[in-house]
Amino acid sequence: MYEYISGVLSSKNANTAVVDVGGVGYRMLTTQNSLAACHVGENAIFYTHLHVREDIFDLYGFVTVEERAAFEMLLGISGVGPKAALSVLSCMTPSELALAIVCGDSKAITKANGIGVKVASRIVLELKDKISSEMAAMPESEAKSIFAEHTAASDAEAALMVLGYSADAAGRAVKSVGGETTEDIIKNALAIMK
Repeated sequence: MYEYISGVLSSKNANTAVVDVGGVGYRMLTTQNSLAACHVGENAIFYTHLHVREDIFDLYGFVTVEERAAFEMLLGISGVGPKAALSVLSCMTPSELALAIVCGDSKAITKANGIGVKVASRIVLELKDKISSEMAAMPESEAKSIFAEHTAASDAEAALMVLGYSADAAGRAVKSVGGETTEDIIKNALAIMK
């Protein structure tokens, strides 16, 4: 219904933002990452998703299109509602979520409030093939830009630390093994760390 709402951010709290557009305040539920990216009294733009259930109309807003797309993708999973999707996207960026899914790292997703092992595993299981196929269909430069801030080695180190290894151990293992993809590096590193 609404693509985006642009105006002055009049207030924000733990999980909502209110944007004043011509004297009308639009209250949106949002993530911690979106709230951190905007400041009260300044212009803000939120890409929106209207969630309708029986007699409830909730408006969700995100400061990036990627965050909204990740939210909508999470809603497509059985057992994941808007509250759970917001929780996941409050503790990780869409790029970090995609990386966790592609690497099969459900443990990283369980760091989100209210997300247990079963739900995190379901997210990884249901979205892994979808994300991999979407990335395969993208032009190579666009697929690489999703993880632009990451290198395969740094992502592998981060994944190993999520698995409980120290930063030093993860760094040494990644430097001592090869691999073209993050998954390859992680598998090779885990083989020598056991």
